[in-house]
Amino acid sequence: MSRRQLSIVEVVLIGVIVILVAIASITLSTGGHWLIIVICVVAVAFVAYVMVRYSIDPDRLRARQSERTLRLAAQTLTFMRQGLTTESAQEVCRLLLPATLANAVAITNREDIIGYAGAESDLHPVGSPILTKATLTTLQDARLRVITQQEAIGFPEGASSLQAAIIVPLVLHEQTVGVLKFYYRSAKKIDETQQAMAEGLGALLTMQLSLAELDYQRELASQMELKALQAQINPHFLFNTINTIASLIRTNPQQARILLREFAVFYRRTLEGSQDLITLEQEHLQTLRYLGFEIARFGGDRIQLTSYIEHGLEHILVPAFIIQPLVENAVGHGMRDNAPLHIEIRAQTQDGDVVVLVRDNGIGIAKDTLAHMLDPDREHLGIALKNVDDRLRGYFGRGAGLAVQSELGVGTVVRLTLGTFEKLKVEDDD
Repeated sequence: MSRRQLSIVEVVLIGVIVILVAIASITLSTGGHWLIIVICVVAVAFVAYVMVRYSIDPDRLRARQSERTLRLAAQTLTFMRQGLTTESAQEVCRLLLPATLANAVAITNREDIIGYAGAESDLHPVGSPILTKATLTTLQDARLRVITQQEAIGFPEGASSLQAAIIVPLVLHEQTVGVLKFYYRSAKKIDETQQAMAEGLGALLTMQLSLAELDYQRELASQMELKALQAQINPHFLFNTINTIASLIRTNPQQARILLREFAVFYRRTLEGSQDLITLEQEHLQTLRYLGFEIARFGGDRIQLTSYIEHGLEHILVPAFIIQPLVENAVGHGMRDNAPLHIEIRAQTQDGDVVVLVRDNGIGIAKDTLAHMLDPDREHLGIALKNVDDRLRGYFGRGAGLAVQSELGVGTVVRLTLGTFEKLKVEDDD
């Protein structure tokens, strides 16, 4: 077995010990207090040995650090796979606190403290709003901050004994969703090791949040496939359409044949579209097929449609069933007894974002109902609006989503924001 060569530091320490021993010998020979000298020499030798053996050895240090990091990653993953919740953040703070020299560890979302462990926990209760200016700034610019003066942290004057901090942004889908904070009572505790550890732990939590997002999207996609099929193959819609076609066979055979062909295409597209992304044009055409059956059922004087897709947007890829459910809701909940329902579908760019608007002049939605339109347990005809909103955010990021505006007696506007055109995938012409 080959012997490890001494490092320069070890050689210097051994040299110092030899010199101290020599000095002790000389002092002893000249009548000095030999017991004190021997104790000092032994103490220095022991400290030097411990430093060399356990702290300075780079291989041992790296091995211990790697082992600790892997163990910490396994522990935090259990909680972060649940997403950025109060429960997961609180447990992660407790795990991270002993892994650093920090006096306190905190995690926030964009508005509130959702996890805190360590000093002054009573002054920073979970669920309270963010108080520090530095945290709010980090949420805006997504930059890591090392703060060595209390006033730069931004605590209210005299409210805290914490003097320094490292603030690490948690970025998901190019959006800062929260921050990880390490607080110190002394800025002297913040060195390069602490900074590197804080940055590494922030990257670890961000990666784990990404995994949680992927898990959620896979689960949501599976649920939505079933929901989409169940919602679209609706017995009432099916029977109403069949009855409409049956009636037209006697009164207008040509239109009946057209509707029957469209009906076959409609359900074939429904089955295909529940699995993958489709083009905006395909989603638009599928919506027109659905509306065609309803117009045949109620009559062209009861339902009217106008639609417009801005040139260049036809081939962007979108999740299936994001426009059709909105039109279904308009027909199912917006029709008037004494006036036609006009539905307008528009896809265009607004302020750099690709936006799809579904507008109707129906009976509108009451304010108390409107406030809960995106509740997960509030179902409408077709797919729940909450599910459409979730899928948009899952595919296009947190800047995407669904918003509803409505006024009783005037109508409803549903706005789908998909994100900037540059970030959207476009169908490959090849």
